[in-house]
Amino acid sequence: MATKKAGGSTQLGRDSVSKRLGIKLYGGALAKIGAIIVRQRGTKVHPGRNTMRAGDDTIFSTARGIVTFQTRKARRFDGTLKARTYVHVDEAK
Repeated sequence: MATKKAGGSTQLGRDSVSKRLGIKLYGGALAKIGAIIVRQRGTKVHPGRNTMRAGDDTIFSTARGIVTFQTRKARRFDGTLKARTYVHVDEAK
């Protein structure tokens, strides 16, 4: 007669690897061309001047300059206004 139950599989012990999302360059930082500014899922932050959005919604710079963040209201399709955050890269002289 067995003294222990047969060892089966457990549902514990699994976890996904963190994706390291968030702001990588804050306002006032110097961004090089192609530097990642924000890693995100969806458009929590929208691209502005001298920035573009990649296929995974990452925002990167297209010019060398100083990073600035701006909040302004944008009109939605249903006519309501919503505050949106934009990130810009102002070209350094």
